[in-house]
Amino acid sequence: MLGCATPAAGAAGRANVAALQVALRSAGAYAGAVDGIRGPGTVAGVRAVQRRAGLAADGVAGPATRRALGRAGRPSYGSRTMRRGHAGWDVATLQFKLGAHGFPSGPVDGGLGPRSSAALQRFQRWAGLAGDGVAGPATLRRLRAPPPRAPVKLRRPVRAPIGGRYGPRGQSFHAGLDFPAPSGTPVTAAGFGTVAFAGYSAGGWGNFVIIRHRFGMRTLYAHLSTIGVRRGAFVPAGGRLGRVGSSGSATGPHLHWEILLRGANVDPLSAL
Repeated sequence: MLGCATPAAGAAGRANVAALQVALRSAGAYAGAVDGIRGPGTVAGVRAVQRRAGLAADGVAGPATRRALGRAGRPSYGSRTMRRGHAGWDVATLQFKLGAHGFPSGPVDGGLGPRSSAALQRFQRWAGLAGDGVAGPATLRRLRAPPPRAPVKLRRPVRAPIGGRYGPRGQSFHAGLDFPAPSGTPVTAAGFGTVAFAGYSAGGWGNFVIIRHRFGMRTLYAHLSTIGVRRGAFVPAGGRLGRVGSSGSATGPHLHWEILLRGANVDPLSAL
């Protein structure tokens, strides 16, 4: 049963609650974020489903409540091998776990479509498995490991407070930290390395820079107003990369900053 989710419950418990939230959304009983946190909105949604089904409205998603949620309430995670085209509770759990391990798959919606399949394949290759997009026992075992963390400490890339944090946001995952700052604020390298990319992306980041560091780590700096480095250049820690802006898909001036370890997004707070 899904009772109270606490920090001690760990990532597995949060993924189960996220699957519950997806199921409640499909039943029209929940409109909040798929964040894996069993807050008042989630409990109210469970009670609404229970009342509709003539069950005791205790807010705990036990077996009877799972059955009342229909296809979105089953099958349980780990009860089958998941592949593209599958849908249900187990797929929503898988999507949430992939995001938590640094491989966001778009909306956590319980459907194993093209984006989720691609994220699954990337995770498998990262974990040293065959990237076949089939989530069997070996893949699920690797997803039980703790999410990766930054291997070194880094400098804060801009003198600004942290706004949006890494983790669930709406139905998706936010893969970095946002630093709201006035346009033109200097952006500096969080650590020494080589410029792997410096240019514009029509995909949403606008003007952005990627720095390649040691240990297979890269840092990404997006939505810049100007870029002050070229590809292939060496930059020291604290070296100027550009300035804060709102280029690309940004609602206001801020720096979006990501850390990737061999292709997996990691929580930047683990490096600061």
